[in-house]
Amino acid sequence: MKSLRIYPGNINMRFIDEAVEALERGELIIYPTDTLYAIGCDATNQRAIEHVCRLKGIDPRKQHLAIMCADMSQAARFARIDNRAFDIMRRNLPGPFTFILPPSTTLPKAFKGRKEVGVRIPDDDIARCLAEQLGRPLLTTSILLDNLYGDDYHAATMELADSYSADIPLLIDSGTREGISSAIIDLMDSTNPTTLREGPTPLT
Repeated sequence: MKSLRIYPGNINMRFIDEAVEALERGELIIYPTDTLYAIGCDATNQRAIEHVCRLKGIDPRKQHLAIMCADMSQAARFARIDNRAFDIMRRNLPGPFTFILPPSTTLPKAFKGRKEVGVRIPDDDIARCLAEQLGRPLLTTSILLDNLYGDDYHAATMELADSYSADIPLLIDSGTREGISSAIIDLMDSTNPTTLREGPTPLT
């Protein structure tokens, strides 16, 4: 697995381009968000999505699939966001939230028949830059490590990445992350936002 070191606030666009080229080839990458490191692929590439699901043991018929977007404009192309949902998301994003929304028809067949999709716009310049340069969201699933935070979480993530080296050729290392999962907010009925999982920051 090749590791690219990208520092927050000083993004190396050559490395971003290298990661985007991997995504465009249908490959998987490990990349940082504002809360955890995640496994990602092009969210419009059905074969890559199936690869992520096999790797993580995800059954897309039963479990939420989430996409990581560059901004609200990109999110609105892949999820149906009404005015109330838009207002809630605008107040809280970028940030450590996954919002559950109705998917649009632009998503591939892994999402067909699904009534919902998770949408993330993390407060992390590297993650958002990946989606912006790709021009499409990343299907995203966090690397969860129980009871590990800060430097311990980062060290364990880098070690875990080696176990994925046969399936994931590229890692973006951007240093320590909190190691706390994002909040999950159900906006399927935007008049009644429901918190399914608490996160590091309260909803406003």
